[in-house]
Amino acid sequence: MKAARYSKNGPAREVLEIGDLPDPTPGPGEVLVRVRASGVNPSDTKGRGGSGMAFPRVVPNQDGAGEIVGVGSPSSKAALAERVWFYESTLGRWNGSAAEFTTVPAYKAVHLPDGVSFEEGACLGIPAMTARRCVFADGPVDGKVVLVSGGAGAVGRYAIQFAKLGGAVVIATVGNAEAAASASTAGADLVLNRHVDDLATAIAGFTGDASGRGVDRFVEVAFGANLDLILKTISPNGVVATYASDAVPEPKLPFWPLVMLDATVRFVLVYVMPKQAHLEAAEAINSALEAKQLTHQIGRTLPLTSIVEAHEAVERGDLGKTILVLP
Repeated sequence: MKAARYSKNGPAREVLEIGDLPDPTPGPGEVLVRVRASGVNPSDTKGRGGSGMAFPRVVPNQDGAGEIVGVGSPSSKAALAERVWFYESTLGRWNGSAAEFTTVPAYKAVHLPDGVSFEEGACLGIPAMTARRCVFADGPVDGKVVLVSGGAGAVGRYAIQFAKLGGAVVIATVGNAEAAASASTAGADLVLNRHVDDLATAIAGFTGDASGRGVDRFVEVAFGANLDLILKTISPNGVVATYASDAVPEPKLPFWPLVMLDATVRFVLVYVMPKQAHLEAAEAINSALEAKQLTHQIGRTLPLTSIVEAHEAVERGDLGKTILVLP
């Protein structure tokens, strides 16, 4: 099979290459997927650019979509030829989705509803499951105010949509006009530019809370950088569900202010979520897909041979999902 791969960590242009590898064979409880589209996530670029190789050779990218063409257990034969979206293909494994074929545990290959393209299916996986977990892990959001930071990002855009489906009023923060349009299209009720707007004042005015503490839930992509805003606007008994803190990787936690609000800080990492949480997220994602309630923002589609450009686009933070399309 044709596959992208790297044998050492480093910049995309220095370590990624395209070549032939043996087709993988599904083991017990696994399925073999003919990959039609591969989604690139920030965690894929960080894994490639980090330090330490879990395997001598790695085919990158966690998420994708395609058709099941082989099974490792007789109980999975009914799934042959099924269109699926899949996730976490390199979690504890070497053979990711940037290849013509990959293997994943059968439960991580989820039925792709009719009318959803392979490219759209490859957008799901890690971002949509993270978003769903952040929004609902601490209970329903009906009637609550949810603030989504990075509302035009892969996770943030899905979080806006899930929160709206759950009956929430949604505030999104973004960094520019293009991102603002994306977050608004996703359904945010108020979109604020973090570089221009007085966020705390605007949020207080929008929620009508005299104390300024009108936000019940946060879906947070920049926990450390946004702690000051969180402390000013979180309601008593509020929840912060955070999945990233790149700008301030080791934030100083303001213990007493959070204690006095009986606040909850939930750390979300899809790779260690319980299996049941994965299954519930996948079911919720498919229910929304079947009801045509989710939209996807694809920034660019590229051939497998352009994987270097794809990884660099994600590292730059280009708007929209970057997808590799395989023939």
